[in-house]
Amino acid sequence: MIDRYSRPAMKRVWADDNKYEKWLAVELAVCEAWREEGVIPEADLARLQAAKYDPQRMDEIFQTTRHDVTAFISSITESLGPEGRWLHLGLTSSDMLDTALGLQLGEAGRLLLGELDRAIAALKDQSLSHKDTLMMGRTHGVHAEPMTLGLKLALWWDEMTRQRERLEAALETVRVGKISGAVGTHATVPPAVEERVCRRLGLKVAGISNQVIQRDRYAHFITTLALIGASLEKFATEIRSLQRTEIRELEEPFGQGQTGSSSMPHKRNPELAERICGLARILRGNAVAALENVSLWGERDISHSSAERIILPDSCLALDYILSIFTRIIEGLRVFPERMYANIESSRGLVFSQRALLELVDKGLSREEAYKIVQTNAAQCWAEMDRNGGCDFRDLLKSDRTVAAYLSPPEMETLFDYAYYTRYVDDTFRRLGLLPAPAGNPA
Repeated sequence: MIDRYSRPAMKRVWADDNKYEKWLAVELAVCEAWREEGVIPEADLARLQAAKYDPQRMDEIFQTTRHDVTAFISSITESLGPEGRWLHLGLTSSDMLDTALGLQLGEAGRLLLGELDRAIAALKDQSLSHKDTLMMGRTHGVHAEPMTLGLKLALWWDEMTRQRERLEAALETVRVGKISGAVGTHATVPPAVEERVCRRLGLKVAGISNQVIQRDRYAHFITTLALIGASLEKFATEIRSLQRTEIRELEEPFGQGQTGSSSMPHKRNPELAERICGLARILRGNAVAALENVSLWGERDISHSSAERIILPDSCLALDYILSIFTRIIEGLRVFPERMYANIESSRGLVFSQRALLELVDKGLSREEAYKIVQTNAAQCWAEMDRNGGCDFRDLLKSDRTVAAYLSPPEMETLFDYAYYTRYVDDTFRRLGLLPAPAGNPA
């Protein structure tokens, strides 16, 4: 991932020096396990524990071997005496690589969970702040019925809590190690060594492996990151839509001195939300590569390796970045309630069509009769809406003799009350746990 979209903490997780430290930690954990098995003498283990890798020497050796693991091991053993023979004893490269990867993914996962928690907290705060902020609900981009901004944000909060659960499950899947030797038979390294190593490193043991840990695990992880990105893109797309000049109900933060265009000084673009959408596409593309990595020849090939060098760090870096941007947007979200109300009123009462339909049905009309009456008035309102002065759906219903035969003027006024649409908002918030249950009514 380019530096522009890489945050320091996550960047450190995927830096070469951290990767090599993890490789060394695995190798030394294996040596300690062999010592506990009575294979490596205590004195040799003490010298091995002081061993260091040499990145510069690694690069030099790699020019000949073209194999990063043999270059890594050789850069260490060159500085050792006879005890160097114990390093990498009984292992194949993937024993060390995949087990170290489990450690890296654990570190990356903790950072991602922390960012998710911040996003979830921001959504909770804003959903509660705008629990009763009336706005237009839209389907197909067209006015449907009123709702509240708090409900929209609570919906996002609920989705992100599910995403957190998915990420925790995916991390459990990849936080595993394998020390089972070539093709996974344990012929050169017994299961007891594998169990000791994983326990020492804080990893679970892959119950069975061939020469590699199976790539469905990593596909689960990467597709989970892509799924979280898909949710963020959904939220960002809605913010972008509601920031359009014609709607202008929300606006992402816009800093003092910030510019939106090189040519048009008035521009205030939803560029943060757009950046989320763009990088979410990268996450989905990486998920495809992760799925294709599941299928390897026989007990292994390395067609997965080149792709994983890109998709694993880049997916973690990209999600870490867009999570932080999303939290920044939500925390600094500008909300325009007056504009929301004006937009509701812009369709001149048409949003009450279902309310009128249900009331007429309640008065004894068939659904078909009631629907026709209401739709006829709605069609007239649509047709005249853009004319000078226009008309109002509420006035049309009041002047409709058929409607008046069933609904009295006081009943008509009650019909056109926006509070009808928000009367169960608190119940939804209590169901989610965003509000406490009423006293004497256990949740």
